[in-house]
Amino acid sequence: MKRLLLPALMLMALPLAGCVYRMDVPQGNYVEQKQVSLLRVGMTREQVRYVLGSPVTVNPFRDDEWDYIYVERHGWDDPVQKNLFLTFTSDGRLSSMRGDFEKPSTFSTPLSD
Repeated sequence: MKRLLLPALMLMALPLAGCVYRMDVPQGNYVEQKQVSLLRVGMTREQVRYVLGSPVTVNPFRDDEWDYIYVERHGWDDPVQKNLFLTFTSDGRLSSMRGDFEKPSTFSTPLSD
């Protein structure tokens, strides 16, 4: 009887061997559409940083572009990635945006100083 107990326990535990918990891993800058809706042409770098936070990457060869990249992995599901790329003029003002977010309807309207 004792000889059969160990193999029986191992046989019962076999289906559970593939059940490995995989935790959710968020990486990068979490950006929502409501934050993007606050962006306006002509905003300074400091104003953009206040609205979105510091960018996850700044190209050392192109200081005029900021990249906001967010990747989230839920367990075994495929990762979800959202990108937002902002371009600034030579005097440090926001000039354009592209990526996975809707452009605000007022984005082309410059800020009034």
